[in-house]
Amino acid sequence: MSHPSASSSDPVFSTAKGRRIRRQAKSIDIQPENFSEKLVWHSMIWTYVFFLLGAVYPVGSVLGWILLFVLLLKLWFQTDQTPPEQKITIPWITIVWIIGMLIQQVALVMGHLDYDLPISLLIKSTIGWAKGWASLALYPLAGCLPIRPQLVYRATCIVCFHTLLLAPLLIIAPILHLPEILYVSPLQAIGGPGPTCFDVSLYEISYEGELRQRLFTPWGPALGFLANIYFLLTLQEEDKKWKWRGVIGALFMAYICKSRLALISALLTPIVVYILSQLVRPSMQLWLGATAYAFGLLSTPVLETFSNFMEKIKGARADSTRVRALLKEIAFARANKEAPLWGHGVVEDGPHLVEFMPIGSHHTWAGLMFVKGVVGFWGLAIPMLLSAVVLLYQSQFKKVAGAGFGVLFILFLYTFGENLEILVYLYWPGLVVMGIAFREALPSLSKPVT
Repeated sequence: MSHPSASSSDPVFSTAKGRRIRRQAKSIDIQPENFSEKLVWHSMIWTYVFFLLGAVYPVGSVLGWILLFVLLLKLWFQTDQTPPEQKITIPWITIVWIIGMLIQQVALVMGHLDYDLPISLLIKSTIGWAKGWASLALYPLAGCLPIRPQLVYRATCIVCFHTLLLAPLLIIAPILHLPEILYVSPLQAIGGPGPTCFDVSLYEISYEGELRQRLFTPWGPALGFLANIYFLLTLQEEDKKWKWRGVIGALFMAYICKSRLALISALLTPIVVYILSQLVRPSMQLWLGATAYAFGLLSTPVLETFSNFMEKIKGARADSTRVRALLKEIAFARANKEAPLWGHGVVEDGPHLVEFMPIGSHHTWAGLMFVKGVVGFWGLAIPMLLSAVVLLYQSQFKKVAGAGFGVLFILFLYTFGENLEILVYLYWPGLVVMGIAFREALPSLSKPVT
């Protein structure tokens, strides 16, 4: 006697089919749908190919200007008949970033004029501005283009997954005593922050004798900076398979760079972003109230524990902490005494006490005060402050605004450990997401996101 075949009316068959359909639905395929997305997508997923060519710096420095050209073309051909969903609109907060970065150039010119620096040096510094500070406005402006944040999230996961695939090589390279630097790309001739932006490195040994990785970034802490941006973006991925590949890859990058700030930021950022993006929820308000009450009772031991923790962090690399503190102190002291308004115009090497490192390096605010004075300082501070207010409010209602706020929070943390303008060619995907958050921000929404 033959058994009846399963049919769609069979409840067991229907349940199994439903589970299969749900699994398939969770596997989300994302591909670029327009020219802007293709530029962003391919600039990201081919990161390691660009690394082998020594082209990561040129790509990150030029892409923002290409996207600006695309945006201007769209604005040029935009008419009253253009469908609303295809129209390019530039949010006021993005315009604030544009103004702030133009102010950086004004301060740069005035600093050169104050110290009678040669025109050739001003031209060189302006080119540096176009590849650095200007990109801090260009990439948020690119967020006005029809670029989906999900595309950036997926591309980030792919880069992190590629890093995991390279993990065995990264582990065995120092064991086999392979050279730290395989070669330096001839693209170094175009100029940049230094040769480390163009070399192909398998690993590096710090001046303290510590083994660390920097991959396609110029130094270890820069990899930690980028890893935190990647970590935040991968957390937004909806496909669980790609999300876990991305998250693990980003955390792996944060670990192998041996950066203290990278580990602190990776732990702190998701917590801060989650709490601050849920402020309109009564449950979060009750939880924060209870936490504040408990902290008031236990403030002394909590503060002592935190203080001891920070001392251990600083003591882990005492020489580095000392040099960074001196560079900051020298930068602020000389800026206030010699050039408080417009700054010195150019970077200067410090004394032997700080191992001849550039004054104001490893600290965005100190670097701004020394090179561009108080004008340059507020040229960055005001856009960051206003963006924090906008994104914090919108994060109560828009998930992408929460991601944008997280990017801004990481940038703020790293202003105390890096120079933002030097590394913008690496973390630009985060700025694009921040620009998308500006674009998608609405004045009011009926209810918070779930």
